[in-house]
Amino acid sequence: MSEILNDTNFDQFIKDHENVMIDFFAEWCGPCKMLGPIIDEIAEEYKDKSVKIVKLNVEESPQTAQKFGVMSIPTSIYFKNGEVKETGVGLMPKDQIKEKIDNLINS
Repeated sequence: MSEILNDTNFDQFIKDHENVMIDFFAEWCGPCKMLGPIIDEIAEEYKDKSVKIVKLNVEESPQTAQKFGVMSIPTSIYFKNGEVKETGVGLMPKDQIKEKIDNLINS
């Protein structure tokens, strides 16, 4: 399972890692439940690459979700050196997520 961030550790985590993909989700969200295992698979596939793939529960960490304007879930946000580089909203196919991660790593 992917690591879960919260309002308390979010900022430091982003500062500590060059490339980060965050899946903003909620336990009650149907599409989030469908995406969760895909995110976990991708996190496993990329564990030895220069990217951290993590999750953030918007119910438990509303400040961070609000800070980044997360209005719909699932939402994925891709950070490079602490800056948002790309955002994806909704249930995306695995290949599309991997393409965004590859673009992040190679940018």
